[in-house]
Amino acid sequence: MAEIQLQNLHKRFSDFVAVQDSSLTIRDGEFLVLLGPSGCGKTTTLRMIAGLELPSSGQILLDGEDVTFRRARERDIAFVFQLFALYPHMTVRENIAFPLLNERVPSSEVRARVAEIAAMLQIEGLLSRKVTGLSGGDRQRVALGRAIVRRPKAFLMDEPLGTLDAEFRETMCLELRALHDRLGATTVYVTHDQSEAMALADTIVVMNRGRIEQNGPPAEVFNKPVSEFVALFMGGHNIIDTASGRVAVRSDRITVGSSGAGLTGTLVDFEYQGSYGLLSLDVPQASKSPLSVMLPEAAFLGQKFVRGQPYSVSWQAHDGHPLPAVAA
Repeated sequence: MAEIQLQNLHKRFSDFVAVQDSSLTIRDGEFLVLLGPSGCGKTTTLRMIAGLELPSSGQILLDGEDVTFRRARERDIAFVFQLFALYPHMTVRENIAFPLLNERVPSSEVRARVAEIAAMLQIEGLLSRKVTGLSGGDRQRVALGRAIVRRPKAFLMDEPLGTLDAEFRETMCLELRALHDRLGATTVYVTHDQSEAMALADTIVVMNRGRIEQNGPPAEVFNKPVSEFVALFMGGHNIIDTASGRVAVRSDRITVGSSGAGLTGTLVDFEYQGSYGLLSLDVPQASKSPLSVMLPEAAFLGQKFVRGQPYSVSWQAHDGHPLPAVAA
């Protein structure tokens, strides 16, 4: 597999800057997720790594070799698209075999490698079927098989689960991670879905307005956001102004009482969610209203909550993660 390095990568489309001087190292065998909202530059970054877009400036190194201006077919990288990009007139077997036949691999080896991949993805029974009659999950497995069969240096995936329903997405997340662990393949994956990123990634790279905001393991990015944007985009956080500065506090680290120390807020709404209770409070010090609190089921059911009444909210000092001051 391969290490991928991006050095001061910059991409401009006329007056619009899509990616701004991004530098990043993707380790050999790592599963790295580019995460961010639409228009943040994540797909443009992926397409530059693939050779489908050329950077305005900067370098892309694949195993130390400069491939910045090489064509996509010269980079030995497999790309899995959101819409699968399968050949509808071909069978599953023919779709998976296509890149090998294109490279003039001997037919005996093609048969062996297609059979190996089909067994790995548990689609042996589908090999003779046309892809048009397959479910979304099976089509995604075929698209993965076509990418894997080449044994490329790296896999690039552009929101490959985006068209699947919630149940299929969860199943395919598990399958993708298991497949990655089995192959040990360097993988760069684009998504706007935080849960997907947390489930799959060794490293999450959060992007915003063409820049890398934070880069680190999922638990670090979630628990130690470096900016208000990261805290809010990852979800599960409140941004609160305190005497010592602005902090991010996880919703499940806040306690609520009828009186006592801490801040005071008015209860806007509450709802029982089975394993936990969710409260919304109007707290003046919260930069984004309402403030959200997630209480364990026992704590939620142990109190009587009344909308419109005041409640105290508090948290342990170590649960308030300091954020940099926002420029005026």
